[in-house]
Amino acid sequence: MTKVKQSFSYLTITGGLIALMYWIIVLGTKANQKVGSAAVDTAATSAVTDGSQWDNFITGIMHNLNHPLAVLLAQIATIIFVARVFGWICSKIGQPVVIGEMIAGILLGPSFVGMHFPEFSAALFPKTSLGNLQFVSQIGLILFMYIVGMEISLKTLKDKAYDAVIISHASIFIPFTLGVGLSYFLYAQFAPANVPFSVFALFSGVAMSITAFPVLARIVQERGLNKTKLGTISLTCAAADDVSAWCILAALIAFVKAGTFINGLFTIVMAIAYVFFMIRVVRPFLQRISEKHNTVETVTRPVIAIFFLTLILSAYVAEIIGIHALFGAFMAGAIMPDNEEFRKIFIDKVQDVALVLLLPLFFVFTGLRTQIGLLNDPYLWQITALIICVAVLGKFAGSAIAARCVGQSWKDSLSIGALMNTRGLMELVVLNIGYDLGVLSAEIFAMMVIMAIVTTCMTSPALDIINKVFKNKPQEKLAPAKYS
Repeated sequence: MTKVKQSFSYLTITGGLIALMYWIIVLGTKANQKVGSAAVDTAATSAVTDGSQWDNFITGIMHNLNHPLAVLLAQIATIIFVARVFGWICSKIGQPVVIGEMIAGILLGPSFVGMHFPEFSAALFPKTSLGNLQFVSQIGLILFMYIVGMEISLKTLKDKAYDAVIISHASIFIPFTLGVGLSYFLYAQFAPANVPFSVFALFSGVAMSITAFPVLARIVQERGLNKTKLGTISLTCAAADDVSAWCILAALIAFVKAGTFINGLFTIVMAIAYVFFMIRVVRPFLQRISEKHNTVETVTRPVIAIFFLTLILSAYVAEIIGIHALFGAFMAGAIMPDNEEFRKIFIDKVQDVALVLLLPLFFVFTGLRTQIGLLNDPYLWQITALIICVAVLGKFAGSAIAARCVGQSWKDSLSIGALMNTRGLMELVVLNIGYDLGVLSAEIFAMMVIMAIVTTCMTSPALDIINKVFKNKPQEKLAPAKYS
């Protein structure tokens, strides 16, 4: 009986409200009868003039398809699908997923889809939409660099072993020197106009000396090396490489944006003050918060908001100073509290959105910039091969020789060289910064993108070959490393 009364009350109230709305509409129609009649006449005339209602509907659909938001959503859906497919293929053949995503980005750009399916490419990636795609991909990069910073423990770097110091320095300075030397032969023919040789040379050095710490860390974990001496040294070296390379790159960006040496020095001074403030003021503040909220249950939304606000403000200040927002994101991650469980909570919250949803957009945006068709001469491919050889010689051979000099076995030395030669996404980030700053021409950009893919693809096969050659020498076990 109660349900009958409730149903009757519901129908009575709903019916009364509908009647009230109808009465208001009737009154409004009578009050505006003349205006309404004119609007009806105009609509009828328009329907006759424009053709059938179906044609009008189709016109509306086409207009919606070309709306910037609809275009962006279609791009994101396509990019995620293609990136997942190629990432799955690479995982099946023993390559990092990031390789598949990098290849997917190249194929969706002018090097393949734009060349063979120009109409589809123009519809999916119209030039007017690239600005939106770039900004969204930059958000993905900011979140990614935040993760990279969190995966690097400043305490581990401070307490790193002597061997790791020597290897890390060698794996930076040797390829950096070779990159500067290579730029001497490339500058006259391939450097953009009005770019000083010093800037081009230094940037070439940074591009040659970068190591993809996130990719290396995942390779080490997948192969079970994270509990070995080899894995520990490799991770420590790669972490030190990333910190050093980003500091050098930040200084280089400052001088490029400032335009003059004096203005560049002012930027560097502000950057040092910013880093000091982040380490001495912001980091202790975040540490106190983490001590009170160090479990999943106590990390509430206000706490999360504080850390994400720190990330955004750090990236903003770095961009305003002139050392790029990505360095600010990296710094915000690096100063996270030492508690690894606390860091893992934030990594888990960020990485799915950053790595699966937003980061593939960056690969495709890079692919849209990479015009492999520009390398239409055997000489240009010879230059590409030279760049790859110099890159491998600097990182692989340089790291391996340094490791051997400090007493590592040949197996560990060569394995360290193979791991340090991994460039992956970090190389693409550096190359895109150089391209945006006008330091790299389209040809050099394409060549170095190919170099990044080739050197990253080399890592897993090189480790397999080294393990086969030294199959009777097991890895020396250590305590668990502090990296995931």
